[in-house]
Amino acid sequence: MNSHSKKSKLSQLLQRFDQLGIVLVLIVLMVAVGFKNSTFYSWDNIINVLRSTSFIFIIGIAITYVLITGGLDLSVGSVMAMAGILSAMTAQAGAPLLVSILCGILFGFAIGLINGILVVRMNIPTLIVTLGMMYVVDGLVLIVTKGSPIYPLPDSFKALGQGSILGVPNIVLIALVLALIGAFVLHNTQYGRCVYAIGGNRETARLAGIHVNAIQMSVYVLASVSASLGGILMAGRLNSAQPSAGSGYELTVVAAVIIGGTSMFGGSGSIFGTLLGALLMTVIENALLLMKISAYWQSLIVGIIIIFAVGLDQYRRKKYGMG
Repeated sequence: MNSHSKKSKLSQLLQRFDQLGIVLVLIVLMVAVGFKNSTFYSWDNIINVLRSTSFIFIIGIAITYVLITGGLDLSVGSVMAMAGILSAMTAQAGAPLLVSILCGILFGFAIGLINGILVVRMNIPTLIVTLGMMYVVDGLVLIVTKGSPIYPLPDSFKALGQGSILGVPNIVLIALVLALIGAFVLHNTQYGRCVYAIGGNRETARLAGIHVNAIQMSVYVLASVSASLGGILMAGRLNSAQPSAGSGYELTVVAAVIIGGTSMFGGSGSIFGTLLGALLMTVIENALLLMKISAYWQSLIVGIIIIFAVGLDQYRRKKYGMG
């Protein structure tokens, strides 16, 4: 009985090895970088790491929901840029801060709704829909801005992205609040259980009475709205809305979520894992800079980590009969 209990605990540990592995890699990496360059442990650098992580994490929270349902969203980077631009232009026109923010958020809501309708109602593969939407929104960004940034921004807008409370940036505090909400909803509500059920087996979820189409559409809306919020905060942080602000973010966010243990095939994942994935990617980038290693190595390292993470996910699914 005791032997069986030990095996059970070992099995549970192995099933969560992906997150355990990230924690170990993070610890080793931080110790090694700190030993090489003590600047890594400075308060300013820690805040920079947390701030950069937060931009990825805010979008990653919603993308975790998308991937758990078995979907994918590659349009978030473009939505991030366009939402920031629309909010900045509205603010420049003299609109109150809240109205400016709502303008960007509503754009994200509309794009997410369109993505959801195309994927759920018209049964177009999510990769095709969101990839196409990425190009559509990229085109809108260039048409609206003609490639030029929108600046300067009102002081209230800048304060949103540059402000802090007790030395902690607003973006970090916002990410923390969203993480707590996202984790609670995912693990402690009927909606969260439905998200997992759809990713586990869509047809079984439908037979169980779950409104599969509505849930699937909602996660795409969440993804685009979160991307809009990230774009607005970044515009405030930079004091300008850059046409290229979201360039590459779609892959960075998806990579962070996958590295954090969320399955590409649906049915499993966690907000905590996504946080670890986002933090790992940011620490790697920060470490390369502090150790004066070419930033070009970042893509190579992250690529290797993604392949390892997906391979580990496949192994776990076969080993433990997860589909």
